[in-house]
Amino acid sequence: MKLEIIFTIIITISASLIILESESNEIIHTYLDKSVPFVGGDIPRIEGIEGNGIKIAVIDTGVDFNHPDLLGWGSDGKVVGGYNFIQEGKPPLDTNGHGTQVAGVIAADGQLKGISPKAKILAYKVSENGEGVSSDLIIKAIDKAIEDDVDIINISLGLNKTNTNIENAVNRAVAKKIFVVTAAGNDGPTLQTIGSPGKNHGSITVGATYNNLTSSLVATLEINKKPYTVVPMVGSSKLNDPITSKIIFGGYGKKNELAKINATDSILLVERGSDVKGELLYFSIKEKNAVDAGAKAMIVYNNQPGIFLGELLHEFIESDYKPQIPVVSMDRKDGLEIRDQIQEKNKANLHLFYNPDFVAHFSSRGSVSPFYIKPDLVAPGVYLNTTQINGGYNFTSGTSFAAPHVSGAIVLLLEKYPSLHFDEIKALLMTTTAPVSDAYGKKFSLSDSGSGRLDIGKAFQAKLIITPPNFVINLSSDYPSTEKQLKLNLLEGTLEKIQVEFEGSEFIKFSYILNENNLIVKIKMLEQNYGDYEGIINIKHSEVNYVIPISIHYTEGSISVNQKDGKINFVIDHPKQWNFAKISVINSESGKTNTITTTPEKNASIKVNENLEYWIAAKIQVDGESFDAYNTIKVNSVNQNNNELELPNIPEKQIEIVLGIILVIGIIGIISKKNTIKEKL
Repeated sequence: MKLEIIFTIIITISASLIILESESNEIIHTYLDKSVPFVGGDIPRIEGIEGNGIKIAVIDTGVDFNHPDLLGWGSDGKVVGGYNFIQEGKPPLDTNGHGTQVAGVIAADGQLKGISPKAKILAYKVSENGEGVSSDLIIKAIDKAIEDDVDIINISLGLNKTNTNIENAVNRAVAKKIFVVTAAGNDGPTLQTIGSPGKNHGSITVGATYNNLTSSLVATLEINKKPYTVVPMVGSSKLNDPITSKIIFGGYGKKNELAKINATDSILLVERGSDVKGELLYFSIKEKNAVDAGAKAMIVYNNQPGIFLGELLHEFIESDYKPQIPVVSMDRKDGLEIRDQIQEKNKANLHLFYNPDFVAHFSSRGSVSPFYIKPDLVAPGVYLNTTQINGGYNFTSGTSFAAPHVSGAIVLLLEKYPSLHFDEIKALLMTTTAPVSDAYGKKFSLSDSGSGRLDIGKAFQAKLIITPPNFVINLSSDYPSTEKQLKLNLLEGTLEKIQVEFEGSEFIKFSYILNENNLIVKIKMLEQNYGDYEGIINIKHSEVNYVIPISIHYTEGSISVNQKDGKINFVIDHPKQWNFAKISVINSESGKTNTITTTPEKNASIKVNENLEYWIAAKIQVDGESFDAYNTIKVNSVNQNNNELELPNIPEKQIEIVLGIILVIGIIGIISKKNTIKEKL
């Protein structure tokens, strides 16, 4: 949350600078019009596809339907329906701005053009101010959107934890083949920070990248050829060429400290803050002191754990101040490492350049489960100028505004392909993404970016639908190889000139067989290097490159599964003698989990009540050490007419209380009956 607040401040300052610069050149750009063509949103417009006939629910703070770009409430307006859960009986008018910003990205149709300008909005107001949103209202809004027969639900609100009831509501929508698009959240770059509803298996979860702007500045720092993660401060400028120099430590960057060292032509390393309590040593002051000392650049490492986003330009700077050298921020751990290892012969290389296909630091990361990949993909979510309440426009950033890019893209695909199924539209969206890389050119992991950055142009150019769009493989010492089948559904052309390549670890052997409309891929681990692996299957067809991300769990222990008469049977194995295992069986649709324990002497099994896919996770104990193992099974042996009675999904504590009350009532009843008998004798 702190990172999000800091980033908002930075956006405001940056936006002001961009506007000032634009005014001086008498050119003002509407930056939503930059993100739309950047993701290929202008391609459908050539075909006349702009979202006609598609209804999209925006569950948020409402929508300002008096805005000229979102004008109209009711059947003849842009906002054709919805519901106000905050003030029932009143229209869902936005007084905060968040929902209007989201709606503008999707369907603004005026001075600004959203991704799908002719789509119709249904606004479900569940919050007045965008903070402290009630999970109950989100659930009610999802159910109301289902009732209103929308095509897509956009949820740019959420939690950084799991909420089972929200998850179940999303499941109800997905079961009706309604696309639920969710923001990943703004709690990155820490891993495993995606909460509900973004962590839902059936939702399409969207992280944020930079935009196609000169604001997409990134930086690299290498010291003695070792790379470090650094973030440019707002006010720093792009470099034409890298700066190569030695690193000098300058304390807190104070004038008196720098006067004691020779910082000329150096890259100065300083600590954030001050050694004097209460002293406000702004980054702008440190930068000016570094310039006066002759430094070429400055690195500021944090005075607390983690990285941060700094700003050289703020309300307290002197009117004539202008940054002269590039300044970047750094994690405290890395900063201390560099400080302690500085040698006279150290050589550093610092570069600042534009990279719009870069995952924003604030974007929440996966993973959320060993059985599926989150986020699903990423889209522009930084420095967007979109619709604001009271008829205005405003710069904004966050995964909240990346998600509506994807919602708008689905609108366009639904209009172009009205006969395609739910899974086929989703596959088109996710397999035609563009690659995203960090500042060093290394592709972001699946936990950062999913399949990649939204590319509507490629999705519209595609002549092939590949399902599933990604998958997870569970391998072990007992089962080091497997096969997976990809279905290739042609929209146009033939499969004669298809090309298949694999990007992944040298420890993974990849091969494939094309059997009519099925691509059978074979994955084999070559050595016993246990751990988690990622890979990308690239399929090229008719000039379009499709990406199929895969996640591989290669474990030392294994859990084998089979089924009979609605019962799943388990066999645990490990190269060493194991003595205990805990097995979790997860319903892939509801998320409900049942757990059993077993030992080598027992036959482990569990009864299930539905024919569907179950995810199996085992914790295997060997000499006090725990080993993970995974598997999945699609159960089809349950007699649906003879299901066992299942308790509703009530928390265990409440069940214990109810059972306790029943027990007490039973005892009282027995005693009362005995007394009655005595009275009659």
